[in-house]
Amino acid sequence: MQVRITGKVQGVSFRVWTRTEAQKLGLAGWVRNEEDGSVKAFIVGPESAVSTMLRRLRQGPSGASVTDVVWEKADPGELPQSFNITD
Repeated sequence: MQVRITGKVQGVSFRVWTRTEAQKLGLAGWVRNEEDGSVKAFIVGPESAVSTMLRRLRQGPSGASVTDVVWEKADPGELPQSFNITD
């Protein structure tokens, strides 16, 4: 899944929280801040774990205020082996 999270999601450790939650669920992929103030993530893993992660992203970490989570299925290309924070 490719996911875009909007709201107060930068400056609240959203990327670190996302990586931690993804690792707990055994997911691979990446998360990064976007210039428009949103956070973008690419999430790969079992459908049930991805669904759980999407629900968690709607809540976010304490300090965040998520207004929207938009996702779409995406071709993973080369499958990532871990979950990373990227630039």
